[in-house]
Amino acid sequence: MTDFGDILKNVGEFGLFQKCLVLMMSFISISNPFHMFGQVFMSISVPHHCNTTWILAISPNLTEEQLINLTIPKNAQGAYEKCLMYTPVDWDIESIEKYGLNNTERCQNGWVYDTSTQKSTLVTEFDLVCQRKDELDISQSIYMVGLLLGAIIFGPLGDRIGRRPVILISLLMQFSVGLGTAFVPHFYVYTALRCVVGIAMSGLLINNLVLVAEWVGSSRRAGATIITHVCFAAGQMVLAGVAYGIRNWRLLQIVGSVPVALLFFYIWVLPESPRWLLTKGKYGKAKKLLQKAASLNKQTFSEELFEQIHEEKPTTSGNMLDLFRNQKLRKISLIMSFVWFVNSLVYYGLSLNVGSFGLDIYLTQLIFGAVEIPARLGSIFLVQIFGRKFSQAGCLLLGGVVCLIVTGISKDLPIVITCLAVIGKFAIASSFSICYIYAAELFPTIVRQSGVGLCSMAARVAGITSPLISLLEKYHPAIPMAIFGSGPVIGGLLCFLLPETRNKELADHTMQDDIIQSRANGIPSDYLINGKECVEELDKKSQKSTRL
Repeated sequence: MTDFGDILKNVGEFGLFQKCLVLMMSFISISNPFHMFGQVFMSISVPHHCNTTWILAISPNLTEEQLINLTIPKNAQGAYEKCLMYTPVDWDIESIEKYGLNNTERCQNGWVYDTSTQKSTLVTEFDLVCQRKDELDISQSIYMVGLLLGAIIFGPLGDRIGRRPVILISLLMQFSVGLGTAFVPHFYVYTALRCVVGIAMSGLLINNLVLVAEWVGSSRRAGATIITHVCFAAGQMVLAGVAYGIRNWRLLQIVGSVPVALLFFYIWVLPESPRWLLTKGKYGKAKKLLQKAASLNKQTFSEELFEQIHEEKPTTSGNMLDLFRNQKLRKISLIMSFVWFVNSLVYYGLSLNVGSFGLDIYLTQLIFGAVEIPARLGSIFLVQIFGRKFSQAGCLLLGGVVCLIVTGISKDLPIVITCLAVIGKFAIASSFSICYIYAAELFPTIVRQSGVGLCSMAARVAGITSPLISLLEKYHPAIPMAIFGSGPVIGGLLCFLLPETRNKELADHTMQDDIIQSRANGIPSDYLINGKECVEELDKKSQKSTRL
């Protein structure tokens, strides 16, 4: 039986054709951080206090310092309150200065912001301070809900209509809705559009991974996948620089969205996955693509090998329910979903709190993006030397242990905490790259999109949960980091239950048809990754039935 891996070796596992594909996917990866983490810089909080210009009607010649001193109370630390003001009175200015004001209330006429460093942010434009401060975290969680919806929608849809159409649809959504977000009049409209951008982002993340994995041979698949992750890290560094130079949130949103329009030539050049085409029985289209790849790779296309693939029965589309119909695939699905969950939980827990480590937010973002590059590149060598399973487990355990160590460090040592956070980000970023590779190799072609989509759904649930975990800090400062640390440790230990996929060809078929046949022949319906054992058992059972 000819495997698609043999066809791929014939046309070239990582020739010019695949390099061009990885380059195209890398352009998408560079632009993604603008939508993923851009809100961190659009919602930077600035010094503010209640608008108390009422006193100017009594004494219009007051200086700014006098106005604040007479109308804004101080807290226990001696700083002016940000959300309280003295209740307005009808006294003359001499009485106010002599006796002072005592009764306080919440801000009634808005706030006054210090725009010396930030010209316009979501906070200053929509007054997201005091009782509305939590709306920023809610908005970020709703964006993560969009990522979850995108995984639910575009995961199975990619298995139904193909990887290429979903990528193109997602690019169109990301550009049009992302650009429209820069012109919203209300924060709630902004939040709704961000959710739609999240849906598009999820479609790109999932299908980017799958398309590259299905075009590149097993020996170069890990490197090709991680190249796109390195570009994502580079995009984070670019984001830090662009956000540093652009202190207006609307302009920053436009600058982050417009470059996507330059990628619409993908309509003419982006290829479909030949593996997917073959599983759908579209042999003619698959043949043309493979011939084109062979030509660009300067290889000779083998008609004989392709005809052997042609003779095989095309399979039907799988769905997420197929992931739980048998024991081995069910175990893989549950463990990988948990691995993605804890990866996402810690990754976003660290990435979305870059301003809480004591350093300048732009510098911290630059460091976090820079540390991901060696983390992503290093994972290429890790998975090839130690294999997928041990690399995945090791990075998770390292990231978890570092987070647990942070729980015992005093907040009076911010430099130590920041250094440990960078190490944790390094380990989790490397783990995230590995789990993308690992998931794409564990699931067979017919349900690969659904399998990766399920894992992505778990990751998005973690993204929604991550900001909420940070709120537990008010009960005890160590609780968030304890959760961020214990999850990866558990996930790392569970990885030892998974099979190794290093230097193995991708499985092209689910065992759905074999399960149906096995039920008729009395064979247990356990899923086998390569399918050989099941086929051999079916043959033996068939021969026994013939003799009887």
